Amino acid sequence: MIPAVVVFGTAGHALTHLRRARALHDRGEIVLAGACDVREPPEEARALLPAGAKLTDDPRELVADIAVVATPPHTHLPLARAALEAGCHLLLEKPPVLDLDSFGELERLARDRGLACQTGFQSFGSAAVPLVRAAIARGEIGTVTGIAAAGAWIRRDRYFGRTGWAGRRRVGGQPVVDGALTNPFAHAVATALLLNGTANLLPDQLTVELYRARAIESDDTACARLAFAGAPDVVVAATLAAAADHQPYVLVHGTQGRIRWEYKTDRLEIRGTPTPVDPPEDLLVNLVEHVRDGVALRAPLSATRAF
Repeated sequence: MIPAVVVFGTAGHALTHLRRARALHDRGEIVLAGACDVREPPEEARALLPAGAKLTDDPRELVADIAVVATPPHTHLPLARAALEAGCHLLLEKPPVLDLDSFGELERLARDRGLACQTGFQSFGSAAVPLVRAAIARGEIGTVTGIAAAGAWIRRDRYFGRTGWAGRRRVGGQPVVDGALTNPFAHAVATALLLNGTANLLPDQLTVELYRARAIESDDTACARLAFAGAPDVVVAATLAAAADHQPYVLVHGTQGRIRWEYKTDRLEIRGTPTPVDPPEDLLVNLVEHVRDGVALRAPLSATRAF
């Protein structure tokens, strides 16, 4: 079976998904069947679509086995719902949805229809994840006492002016919940929770500090502490108002050392010793293999409940 794939969205990060899908199409692993966007697609998006692919502004006109949803966050729920109701497996960009009710709705809909929902947390596809888990299981850093993550980037006014939802809490009465930890550094939060073994749990206590240096509605600097019964705390701090860009990282603190992982570069150190990491697994490839062969998903929706 060669699955047909469509992409919802044609600009911004959706272009990255289109490029990956076209590469898989050219290798004969999928059929890139179409794309949709309510806006005028950029020329690159048009050029990426193979002959016979459909380009439309109505997702209901697309027929596929897998739908990639890479649109603004507040549009994820209705598009994901429509795709699942049409019988499509999903690759849903982060943040997958914006509240627990929406999360529960998608989880139930996918389960009831026997469909897969993969999320766009690329760090979950890293080969560093099993390496870190194995090091923890072997006791290489002793007993884990806490998980932390941090990130610092420069994002100027044009970053927040690039779309109508950037830097916003709500748009047109709908929640958007943009912010340092919910969008650009969402990977830091979700990855820390994954390594803590609490990705599918709700915290017993959540403490959040939100700040902004820019004239925006949402935050550009934030810190969150998530406390779980029977598991270490997770603390994440990030800013988009840094003096210089720094690679975001996750730390696993133990009684006998720590693990440091830069999840974007896959630079991994265990007790200060660099550890080689194999190339990451592409999440669309993983979803295709799941649909075709039953391979386990690397970033299922269920693994993002705490996020």
